[in-house]
Amino acid sequence: MSLPTRRVQIDTDYLRSRLLEMLAIPSPTGFTDEISRYVCGELDKLDVPYQLTRRGTIIAYLEGRRHHCGRAVVNHLDTIGATVSALKSNGRLALKPVGTWSSRFAEGGRVTVFSRKHAFRGQVLPLLASGHAFNERVDTLPVGWPQVEVRLNERVENGQDLRDLGIDTGDFVAFDPDPEVADNGYISARHLDNKAGASALLSCLKAIRDNAVSPAIDFHAIFTITEEVGTGASASLAEHISEFVGIDIGPVAPGQNARETGVTLCAQDTSGPFDYHMLQKLKGLCRKYQIGYQTDVFRYYYSDANSAITAGHDVRNALITFGTDATHGYERTHFDSLESIAKLLYFYSLSKPVYPLLGGDSRRFPHLSAV
Repeated sequence: MSLPTRRVQIDTDYLRSRLLEMLAIPSPTGFTDEISRYVCGELDKLDVPYQLTRRGTIIAYLEGRRHHCGRAVVNHLDTIGATVSALKSNGRLALKPVGTWSSRFAEGGRVTVFSRKHAFRGQVLPLLASGHAFNERVDTLPVGWPQVEVRLNERVENGQDLRDLGIDTGDFVAFDPDPEVADNGYISARHLDNKAGASALLSCLKAIRDNAVSPAIDFHAIFTITEEVGTGASASLAEHISEFVGIDIGPVAPGQNARETGVTLCAQDTSGPFDYHMLQKLKGLCRKYQIGYQTDVFRYYYSDANSAITAGHDVRNALITFGTDATHGYERTHFDSLESIAKLLYFYSLSKPVYPLLGGDSRRFPHLSAV
């Protein structure tokens, strides 16, 4: 086994390719079978063993040098989207959002509607979509999901026409990602949350394999499928897992400290503070291995790092994020942030645990320490 060094080479071409390929796969919460199959295929190529749960959560496993405890790094594959809530008399489709997001970002979006047998293309429009027909009324239309509808690229004029196509209430609606990669490293797209994190986690696993190293303790890389509705990591942790690190977006906005470069470590979100010792450990790893980082507090935020605690798992939790502008909209981040996350996860996998015991021996309770 090779000894860890202070530097690791992340395969950035692999990271970029995986991200763009995953963005091309529709996966709103509840419609994630294809993205789960894709990630399983990548794990097969990396020769990383995994378990696929009944619902489609993927639990990849790398054996550690010691087995007395384990750690989990968790990333979700599901995205925001919508379902058909009604077939309208004008031949349009009403929508109900999947996940929490504003219809403001849905307007103008190109979509695919998945019926039982076919996929139909369309676009989300406000109810008053033509300035030539409605003049200033276009500008006074409220923002809200009842104020938008899907126009299909089909000859449909009423609800029966829609039913004749096989479209039904409850059908999934996936929004096009529209990715654009700039020469300077920025990428903008829908659904970077959280396929960008998935590409970083896969790149970390590739680096572990490429460098022929073994994690310090058992290492579980978990890809969940229901984070956007709040239940992602509630039932996917082995009993000996003592540390939990979530990967997700970090909102870049006025009043926030998140950045689109380096790693943004979340100290607290809506659910409260994350584990102090885990946060200090991750900061220490960033300093030791010269990985750029900043910390932030997220005001309106919930992630898989919370769902595990809410479900009753006795783990120390932390959250690492890639700073993202316009979260749950037309998102933008920089590949530097994703590469930084992959590096941090690599060195984290090789580091000793914060608190290795399954029990509560106060004599060995962690100090503020160390890495």
